[in-house]
Amino acid sequence: MTSTSTPRAPFNRLLLTGAAGGLGKVLRERLRPYANVLRLSDIAALAPAVDDREEVMLCDLADKHAVHQLVEGVDAILHFGGVSVERPFEEILGANICGVFHIYEAARRHGVKRVIFASSNHVIGFYKQDEHLDASSARRPDGYYGLSKSYGEDMASFYFDRYGIETVSIRIGSSFPEPQNRRMMHTWLSFDDLTQLLEHSLYTPNVGHTVVYGMSANKDVWWDNRFASHLGFAAKDSSEIFREKVEAQPLPAADDPARIYQGGAFVAAGPFGD
Repeated sequence: MTSTSTPRAPFNRLLLTGAAGGLGKVLRERLRPYANVLRLSDIAALAPAVDDREEVMLCDLADKHAVHQLVEGVDAILHFGGVSVERPFEEILGANICGVFHIYEAARRHGVKRVIFASSNHVIGFYKQDEHLDASSARRPDGYYGLSKSYGEDMASFYFDRYGIETVSIRIGSSFPEPQNRRMMHTWLSFDDLTQLLEHSLYTPNVGHTVVYGMSANKDVWWDNRFASHLGFAAKDSSEIFREKVEAQPLPAADDPARIYQGGAFVAAGPFGD
């Protein structure tokens, strides 16, 4: 689906971290209309810049000095970098815990006033699938990854209260070309809807620290975005067109976490190193 929204005046330079990841690769092209220059960063190898509207900078988010260099000269940050699956805490710590601190400290030092933080539904993953949540619901992380995203939301809140840096924390559901299972019928976020949500998150004034659930207009949802209505985001896609395909899959067992918890299998990952 192609956006029909009024074109926005582009930022001079946007930074996208995690640009070598699954969503980063998708957003590399989709964010181009919103920036004269898109700075792309990851610890993993990236394809070279395609033209003078791209800058490619390798960066380890655990390296404070490198992150400060990375953020210099940017107008806003889309922070998608970090470990994106459940892993031992030691693997989460550098990129997801230290990394988010380094991003906000660099934003403070360089005067960046808008961050889009790729949070996750895994900050509330231990809620049951028959519970309905909004942004005021207490966080219930389902693992070390979810804990790191919960920490990032606290970091965003603190840096707004203390330094006036505004953040939209997007609790991304499941952003893939199509939902892969029954759980994702509820949590799916299309790439088009993600792109529009990022646009609204970048351009809406006075967001403070806003938490928004990243989901498309699916038939049955667990999350209520009433506290993010000021963003003006209205999803256009729905997982419903994939229902027949998804429901052809075998039904998970009654005690399968994917059938019980909003975080699905993440609630059962680990412990690690025993």
